Parts: sequence; structure tokens; C-alpha cells
Amino acid sequence: MNIAEQGHVVNVLPPQSITAAATSDIFSMKNYAHATIIVTAGATDADAGNITVEECDDFTPTTDTAIDFHYYAETTAAGDTLGVRTLAEAATGIDVSGNDNITYVIEIDARELTDGYPCLELKWSAPGGATLVSAVAVLSGSRYAGTESPTTIA
Repeated sequence: MNIAEQGHVVNVLPPQSITAAATSDIFSMKNYAHATIIVTAGATDADAGNITVEECDDFTPTTDTAIDFHYYAETTAAGDTLGVRTLAEAATGIDVSGNDNITYVIEIDARELTDGYPCLELKWSAPGGATLVSAVAVLSGSRYAGTESPTTIA
């Protein structure tokens, strides 16, 4: 798959050290069938917080609601072996591992979103201490695939 031409990459949470809650850029799935959100954490605190995903009605957002989602996790020193598909419930999301150098791959189909809520945002609750984090969304199933894709964050 040529991601640059058949999909769209959104740097929703640029690499940063968080000590308080963090919220990603809001991005739209209006023209895409699927979002894969790849979340990574380098040095983490023992209490690394929780990750939730919210569907939004617009880019403000005027209204946002936490949703259930599925994810795969790599929370060991192996680095590239994702675990089984796991359901994260809206209220709690993912309880982030306190291990360093971890990855979560969140999978969301556009058909799972409520009508009138085409946008998503990722929220990371406040960790107990400094945690290095980042997240990239890879959108696929484009309605208008090509060598250049329009923005999904405005």
C-alpha cells in the first residue's frame, strides 16, 4: 500500500513530553472509510494515564463524545509484536502501560461513528509524571485517492 497516495497521514499529536492531560488535533474521516491511529510512548511514568477517543461534530468541537474502540498493544521490550484485538470502552479507554517504548494501534471504521459526527480526537489523561508521547493517524479507504490529498484537520 502506498500510504501517501492511497491514504492520508495526520500527525495528530506531535512528539512531546506531557505532565498534564493532552488532546490531539481533531481530524475528519468525512472522506475516508477507516482510521488507524498509531500511538507511541517512549519514557513513561509508572502511572502513564489513559487514552480515550472521542467523536466530534466539528473541528471546534461543539460536541464531543467518548466512544468504544478496538486496539492492539505492544507493551513489552520486543518492540514489534502486537497483542490481540482488545475493546476499549468509552469511559475508560486504554490504561497506558508504565513500560517504556510502547505502541498502541487503534482501529476505527467510519461506519462506527454516529451520524453527524465525522471527526475524531484522541485524549490522553494526565500521567503521574513526565511521559514522552506521539500519535499519527493513517486514514484509508479514500473517496478521492490521488497523489495529493486535502487537509483533514480544518
